[in-house]
Amino acid sequence: MIPEILFFAIMLAMFVLAAMWWRLPIGISLIIASLSGTLVSGEGIPIRHLVEGTFAYLDPILIISTAMIFMEGLRASGALNSISRQIIISMHRRPLWLIILITLFIMFPGMITGLSTATVLTTGALAAPALIHLGIPSITVAAMIAMSAIYGMIAPPINVPAMIIGGGVDMPYIGFELPLIFATFPLAIGVNLFLGYKYLRNIQIDRILPKLGRDYFADYGWKLYIPLILVVALMSGVRIAPAYFPNLGIPLIFIIGSLSTLFCGQKMNFWKVSHKAIQEALPVLGILIGIGMFIQIMTLNGVRGMLVITSLSIPSVWRYLSMGIMIPLFGAVSAYGSASVLGVPFLLAFLGQNEIIVGSALSLLTGLGDLMPPTALAGIFAAQVVGEKNYFKVLKITLLPAVVTALWGLAMIYFANVLGKFLLF
Repeated sequence: MIPEILFFAIMLAMFVLAAMWWRLPIGISLIIASLSGTLVSGEGIPIRHLVEGTFAYLDPILIISTAMIFMEGLRASGALNSISRQIIISMHRRPLWLIILITLFIMFPGMITGLSTATVLTTGALAAPALIHLGIPSITVAAMIAMSAIYGMIAPPINVPAMIIGGGVDMPYIGFELPLIFATFPLAIGVNLFLGYKYLRNIQIDRILPKLGRDYFADYGWKLYIPLILVVALMSGVRIAPAYFPNLGIPLIFIIGSLSTLFCGQKMNFWKVSHKAIQEALPVLGILIGIGMFIQIMTLNGVRGMLVITSLSIPSVWRYLSMGIMIPLFGAVSAYGSASVLGVPFLLAFLGQNEIIVGSALSLLTGLGDLMPPTALAGIFAAQVVGEKNYFKVLKITLLPAVVTALWGLAMIYFANVLGKFLLF
């Protein structure tokens, strides 16, 4: 046990040194940490294991890449701006429904890409000016966007942390839809109602309308939404009516949807749109490559087994406390890294509970890592979107929702078997 603890300490130290001292990208820092783990354990440079680790998360990488192209296509075509505008115009007299629909609108990119940053930089950036013009303070808007981005990242159909946790125990990503909806939608709607509803009592739509941007719907009509309808139909059709819908795979469905945006809205240069989308996704893709290598080396030198044994030996009371604190804090490095390094061992520690419910709840805890400094991807980008330079003002507002979220996730784990009877068929 002692050598494995030493190996793990050296790998973590090298990661922190590379990421925080040398200021290297998180993905590169994980690769350096992986190499240090092979060298100190006497394995040299095992090329086969390094290459296997690189391709460990190929499926999520393809999904994220193609989903980002699709989202960028929707934004360039004018569809996203049109949806935001229509929600505000049609619901300005019903603040309750306005908050609910805006929350779901902001969450949408995260739901189909598995990225909180994609949410903040697309629908979050579109919704922020409108919410500020509606009278919500900019810091509160940033907090709403950051929390919605995290919940969108965890909501179905695409949840990369849950895929990583499931992959670590050979559990297929099947049947997670209702548990993930239960884990995210009540929190997302409740948190944003708590933060923003009190500011939306007297909305003067005539003053806000000129600030909502161009009315793409007036120019293109319902044709704008054909790509979105097409992707939803192809994704759901294979489950509802498999005899009529071929199983094309999620990456191909996103590519088909992306190509359809060329004919359903504002003209665009598809290659430039694709290039921009991949550039935005590259840091996260690098993290997934680094995580795959990191986990492969942890398996090789025994660190992963040590973590599993340690997790199993922790008393149940302290196990909940350690999950609620360690998983979000480790997520400051990477939510995906937290899912693989800590999520997998803790899932194994709760094998007596419903694994899908536990995996869903653990993925919710990992998502909170995108609020934790120094990386704090969701929080920092949300602050930038509203022009706030001090991220810690946003963190202060999100602290209570984050604590409630962690308690919700822990409660899901505690009542996993009960919830499984209602949420799984």
